[in-house]
Amino acid sequence: MEEDNQCTKPHAILVPLSLQGHVIPFTNLAVKLATNGFTITFVNTQYIHHQITKSQPNNKTEQDDIFAAARKSGLDIRYKTVSDGFPLAFNRFQNLDQFLEGHLHVYPAHVDELVGDLVQSDPSINCFIADTFHTWPETIANKYNLVNVSFWTQPALVLSIYYHLDLLRQNGHFGFHDKREDSIDYIPGVQAIEPKDLMSHLQATDLSSPMLRIIYKAFHEVKRADFILINTVQELESETLSALHEKQPTYAIGPVFPSEPTKSIVATNLMSEFDCTQWLKTKPHGSVLFISFGSYAQVTTKDFEEIAHGLLLSKVSFIWVLRPDTTSYEETISYPLDLTMRLKTEG
Repeated sequence: MEEDNQCTKPHAILVPLSLQGHVIPFTNLAVKLATNGFTITFVNTQYIHHQITKSQPNNKTEQDDIFAAARKSGLDIRYKTVSDGFPLAFNRFQNLDQFLEGHLHVYPAHVDELVGDLVQSDPSINCFIADTFHTWPETIANKYNLVNVSFWTQPALVLSIYYHLDLLRQNGHFGFHDKREDSIDYIPGVQAIEPKDLMSHLQATDLSSPMLRIIYKAFHEVKRADFILINTVQELESETLSALHEKQPTYAIGPVFPSEPTKSIVATNLMSEFDCTQWLKTKPHGSVLFISFGSYAQVTTKDFEEIAHGLLLSKVSFIWVLRPDTTSYEETISYPLDLTMRLKTEG
């Protein structure tokens, strides 16, 4: 009987997209599932692993396992890394199109090989949970007879828009140089929105770009998943979730956070962490503005300066997360002088 229980214990491989905003919720999902009896094999790219270990304050070595502390706490989470097809020193953002082509044509082969080796060495693996933005989960899951689960880390409303790209094209709101400008009111579970409010990727007109080819393939692929999990709250997006659920099994499982957000037992930051909790405690509740463009998105220098001057004029306390490449992958961001002076003044 004990052997039967071991055989039926769920064992999932998790493969996030290689961006900060995807690695964190995948890590939190891994911990949540392991806490509820799953065995987890978590797969990072070697580049992401390098960025995480490099950002740690105690200079951890490249051989570190980011889930070591989780295992010591009793969670069955194994850790693997895989090549994304490029050397560590290759600048993925400065050579974005080349990197995205590799994401389409090279990276999947490395994941396929790793999953094949894992399944061969451990037949208990029965589930494959991959980021919705990946273009190959259905192929790999079917090849190794695994349950195919797509994990969407953003709001359900955004997924529904991507999910219905065919409707946007049919109605002339996407993929045309002369796009329609009337409201988009035909996407299931999404109230009317204006074309200018579509995601930036859907503002593009060059459908042959690597990014749009990835989007097309990924959101065709997700329709073949056995389940879609979304990092959202049922009560907040019930209409959108119901519309998606009519297409295929879709479940809100969010928000997927660690039990203590400031004390995660798994290192996930791709850049050095700065703890501002003591400063926050000196401010009135609800008085601090938080601004972040994530680990990938950029703004123009003009937009950056307008935001900076708006913050100065507002006189509000704020935390602004700025990457060196916020405005350009080729040069480090330059701060407006008056913003620099204010930051120096406030310490």
